Amino acid sequence: MAVMTEPALAGSATNLGDTSLGRTVIADTVVAKIARIATREISGVRDVGGGAARVVGRLRDTIPGAFPTSTTQGVSVEVGEKQAAIDIGVIAYYGTALRELAAAIRRNVIAAVERMTGLEVTEVNITVHDVYFEDEDETGDTTTTPRVL
Repeated sequence: MAVMTEPALAGSATNLGDTSLGRTVIADTVVAKIARIATREISGVRDVGGGAARVVGRLRDTIPGAFPTSTTQGVSVEVGEKQAAIDIGVIAYYGTALRELAAAIRRNVIAAVERMTGLEVTEVNITVHDVYFEDEDETGDTTTTPRVL
């Protein structure tokens, strides 16, 4: 059984079985990437990841080439021989119904991972790390002009 807490750093893989024509192995990072893309497809998701993952993402964007690009940021997976458990952190747009957002993410991730990998998804845990206001800049400051002179 392959277990992974940081998909971008580990190289675990799941063997989906041997056949007379060869064997199929799916890396844990592939499962995490599928889950991340399926999450981004849902309306109301501003970004995937939270806290430290967002800081690293911002640094990576400002210093090109200094950090490896992560297509699994904000997603961690545990993958066994036949099952997968997925943890996802998101930033939602302000005004989005968070319970419905989580349910939509969960449905989409389960459908995508099961369809593409054949693994049974046992759980998808979702953490909403923040909400994003349209007029909020990247530092979280919503004021654009000084309040006093």
